[in-house]
Amino acid sequence: MASYLETAVDIARQAGALLAHHFERGISFDLKGDFDLVTEADRASERLVVERLHSYFPSHSVLGEEGGLRDSPSEYRWYVDPLDGTTNFAHGYPAFNVTIALQRAGEMIAGVIFDPIRREMFTAELGGGAFLNGRRIHVSKAASLDVALLATGFPSRKRHENVNVHFFHQAAMVTHGIRRSGSAAIDLAYVACGRLDGFWEFGLNPWDMAAGLLLIREAGGRASDMLGLPADLLGPHIAASNALIHDQLTALFAEVFAGRYRFPMPPVVPSL
Repeated sequence: MASYLETAVDIARQAGALLAHHFERGISFDLKGDFDLVTEADRASERLVVERLHSYFPSHSVLGEEGGLRDSPSEYRWYVDPLDGTTNFAHGYPAFNVTIALQRAGEMIAGVIFDPIRREMFTAELGGGAFLNGRRIHVSKAASLDVALLATGFPSRKRHENVNVHFFHQAAMVTHGIRRSGSAAIDLAYVACGRLDGFWEFGLNPWDMAAGLLLIREAGGRASDMLGLPADLLGPHIAASNALIHDQLTALFAEVFAGRYRFPMPPVVPSL
């Protein structure tokens, strides 16, 4: 597995350098849906990552956000997000990354998340621990929600159909606060290294969370769906934490799913 991880790290650095170059010279973007953005850098980064992976591992499958699935009968599958945090990137907001993960026979065995602006390389391999720039990382020791800092995200389109504002409000009322970086992979990496105590989100894609979930596992954390059932890359929602607060977090979510609110939504106050 070491060769797989080393290769992923090298490719992520190359893609990150490409993204940083595009970021520094300015960004142009297109709409791929009503609201989803795709940038020139997004396309260039995916070409680089996919071409490098196929040059090293020509028999492996590659699943990427922009290019879809390049499938093969191999038991190995790479999950690639060449630019996680595209909306941030397109607006000149410096919170984005490259994320690459490898699955073997259905089990995640290696993962990389690289933030080229902060030059932070998060890495993990199955059974080998989680690391940030070569130093071992661990999840936080926060033992209750009232001292926890959480993160979540909202979709870039169809926000009017997304229910996460209800979960956001309840979680915000019982914790130290909620952060919204615009990059699920970075949020998961921050849970793994203890900067955040937990994270949840609806509607993520497998490439958004494949590397991050392995990082959290190897750093001593826990991941599931928002009801506490086993985490599923194809599931409708995900919850990850330092493990200590996980049951409290999913219990809170279960109440919201059932329509029971600990704190009522505040009324709208007309402007004066």
